[in-house]
Amino acid sequence: MKRNKLIRDTEIYVKQILKHDSTGHDWWHIQRVRNLALMIAKSEKVDLFIVEMAALLHDLDDWKLVGENSSQQRSLEWLEQNSVEKTVSDKICRVIEGVSFKGAKVDTATTDRECAVLQDADRLDAMGAIGIARTFAFGGNRNRAIYDPGIPPLLHNDFEEYKKSEGTTINHFYEKLLLLKDRMQTDFGKAIAKQRHEFMVGFLDQFYAEWSGHNI
Repeated sequence: MKRNKLIRDTEIYVKQILKHDSTGHDWWHIQRVRNLALMIAKSEKVDLFIVEMAALLHDLDDWKLVGENSSQQRSLEWLEQNSVEKTVSDKICRVIEGVSFKGAKVDTATTDRECAVLQDADRLDAMGAIGIARTFAFGGNRNRAIYDPGIPPLLHNDFEEYKKSEGTTINHFYEKLLLLKDRMQTDFGKAIAKQRHEFMVGFLDQFYAEWSGHNI
């Protein structure tokens, strides 16, 4: 298995699948997460190949893109087609499995360092200016209201409850995005998350001021 060639081939494969995505999980999300993950991985001294491959493949089977009842296993099938040894393939798939946010009241902390690295990278891309843009892209794709003062945010108890959420886009900040700062597991993630969190808080302050007409 020539790892550099596999990475290049995987880029092409993932780009082809996600090129028309309009939910905020497009190729450029993958590229940003990959770059962040590699930066974090170097500081954490973990396996760069595992992290990079998991970053490239991490959204291919995401329930938000393929449907929560889908049995697709595109990541595993791709690794098998490219003759990736089973121990390596299993590790990559385990890292991917642990990345997703599963609800406000669900603990997704991990002792797997490669998974912690990718989890932080993926969550950083859900924060700050990019995170705000992606959140509204996803809400628009799902026909969700921007905001309704009569619909309060919900802190979901489990993954199934979280997946069924149909709350407003603004509610999603309270149900996920504003919780991410305190769930970072690496020093790099914690440092970057602080600034991105503050940016989101400032955005919400401005949003509510304009909504109420106090900032005319």
